[in-house]
Amino acid sequence: MQPEPIHLAELIEVCCAAIVANSDHLCALDRAIGDGDHGTNMKRGCEAVSAEGAQLSSLPFPDAVEKIGLTLVMNIGGAAGPLYGTLLMEIGRELRMRDGADFPLVLKQAIDAVAKRGRAHEGDKTLLDVLYPVHAALVSRSSLREIALRAEYSATGTAAMKAMRGRASYLGDRSIGHIDPGASSCALLTTAICRYLEEQHLQ
Repeated sequence: MQPEPIHLAELIEVCCAAIVANSDHLCALDRAIGDGDHGTNMKRGCEAVSAEGAQLSSLPFPDAVEKIGLTLVMNIGGAAGPLYGTLLMEIGRELRMRDGADFPLVLKQAIDAVAKRGRAHEGDKTLLDVLYPVHAALVSRSSLREIALRAEYSATGTAAMKAMRGRASYLGDRSIGHIDPGASSCALLTTAICRYLEEQHLQ
């Protein structure tokens, strides 16, 4: 699942394009249960990473991933910055430590770090409700297409959940019926990555 470093700038652009194209939609989701700025914040973070694409491509892959995480922390407002930043910084560190030999384990360690940082669990209506199912799909050796579908399905499934963390939790039962914006952006990024890797494999 790990792309070659030479393709990292391309992968960054694919992810950035997915967020930019859906930033208004993400803001609309966030207006229903939050501040309404998730799309704007994610777009700003992705564009900051995109601006560093050439420099990032010159780094070893684990170092590049860790630096992307740090860039997101510094450029994405709200809770999303620390959560996405933690995910990527931990992936980078784990890849360096484990030499990328077991990516599902690397991802699990990173997701657990996000859960600890956000003091959240699966089922709390957060991006964890996409990340944990994606990890499960990886462990079961699902295809890239299946992983993307699992991410999209899991994000949609957050509509049935009551928010237990973040600003949305203040709404209580009124948060039910709305897709979590963080889960949605996570699904968008997962799908973009899977489609890119699938295209690379077919070439």
